[in-house]
Amino acid sequence: MKSKKRKIIFLLLALPILLIFISNYSIKRYAINKTFSDSSKIKKNKVGLVLGTAKLLNDGRINLYFKYRIDATIELYKKGKIDFILISGDNGNKNYDEPTDFKKELISKGIPESKIFLDYAGFRTLDSVVRCKEVFGQNSITIISQKFHNERAIYLANKNEIEAIGFNARDVSGSYGIKVKIREYLARTKVFVDIILGVKPKFLGEKVEII
Repeated sequence: MKSKKRKIIFLLLALPILLIFISNYSIKRYAINKTFSDSSKIKKNKVGLVLGTAKLLNDGRINLYFKYRIDATIELYKKGKIDFILISGDNGNKNYDEPTDFKKELISKGIPESKIFLDYAGFRTLDSVVRCKEVFGQNSITIISQKFHNERAIYLANKNEIEAIGFNARDVSGSYGIKVKIREYLARTKVFVDIILGVKPKFLGEKVEII
């Protein structure tokens, strides 16, 4: 009886670890040759989907994930690799507005306002990717974020019949970067759970034409 209990406990402990390993391996493997760090080697798409993040850290410093995604977006646009920019992020309340922060920064760097579209309901990567197709009508996109994030977004895009590639913004090192990477393993595991459960975006809404 004790031996049986030990086996059950072992399985309960091993299954989450196995799921983390499988999800990370599957997502990374699928994204091989679908992410690019050199803008000269990436194909052109009409729309670049920028995945949102906070502009500032809790201590008031600039969030480097934000800064580097801005840099990557500007590079793609100025090299003619995208015609329009769709910024998808969280605008859960009036005091927190990721898409508008990105828009203001891009305009200050010379990107025409007419080329920028905002998705205020990108609460999760799943929402951002699916809404890009269902609300904004895009079936082929370039996703702009850090490589680890692009890999997950590309996998989600494939599961929702969207052709996606990723342009890798510069990554962030140090202790903050390590914390984000650890959270990414859990986020990748949740991708598989969401697929199994058929989770959909929180909101869809009226269609928006990007022209």
